[in-house]
Amino acid sequence: MKSVINIYKNIDKSTQCIFHESGTFKIFHLNNLSDNHEFLQHSLNDNYIQIYFCCKNECTIAFNAEHCAIKLIEDGSNMVYFKDEKMNLFFNLSPNTELIAILISIEHFHSLFSINGNALFNYNSLKSENPIIEPKEINPTIKLILNQLRTRQTNELLRPIYLKGKVYELLSYYFSESSEKESENCPYVSNEEIASKLKQAKKLIVLKMNNPPSLSNLAKEVGLNIKKLKTGFKEVYGVPVFVFLLNYKMELAKTLLQEQQMNVNEIASHLGYSASSHFIAAFKKKFGITPKQFAKS
Repeated sequence: MKSVINIYKNIDKSTQCIFHESGTFKIFHLNNLSDNHEFLQHSLNDNYIQIYFCCKNECTIAFNAEHCAIKLIEDGSNMVYFKDEKMNLFFNLSPNTELIAILISIEHFHSLFSINGNALFNYNSLKSENPIIEPKEINPTIKLILNQLRTRQTNELLRPIYLKGKVYELLSYYFSESSEKESENCPYVSNEEIASKLKQAKKLIVLKMNNPPSLSNLAKEVGLNIKKLKTGFKEVYGVPVFVFLLNYKMELAKTLLQEQQMNVNEIASHLGYSASSHFIAAFKKKFGITPKQFAKS
């Protein structure tokens, strides 16, 4: 890397840093609109959890040295953590590549995932001498939030507040996905076969959300008795089966309303409601506003 370091343009104080609040996090939006590779550099003088999202094409990010690098392709992300407080980041962006980088200070990261002294995130991996490099595919919800981060949907005075809120929303979805995978190996469900059947039950009710099976039929389909299905599902996913399904539908409704590709009636039909008034009532009960009000906001 040292032999080619002079080709990297420093972005520490450029407009590509769209948000920076001392002690919390930085957001970089790197967008190579040219037909050539673009080489960018950023210096870190503190400890950060680094999360990278490749929104278009592909790129390589190196950490201090050329051999220590990750490659990201479109719709891929990677969480990276090194114990080094001082570090140089080197970005090699292919033509027409778009990347969002969120760098969270380690102290702020701890504060975000601790409530009343209880840790909501497993910090053991952060104590290791080995770096953390965890790739993950970007799901549709995170993709939507990234798109909102990239577009200017508020005036310049309110934009910092908007960006900060969007990052917190993004982090909640990014880490809840990991939490869900961990919860499917819940210690209260000791039998791996039962845990697998509960996961299958979750997939079935989501797949058949327009006409979900009854509890008894669902239990038969996955090979559990009703009691094990009800108690096990609540232990793993935190709520009863049909509360989980309702929550899933309402979150999906929010995403569809934000995308603005379907009207309220079409969304109601897509979610399996026989009448849009039933969907509107369920949405208002869940979020306190109607779907139309939510879409306008």
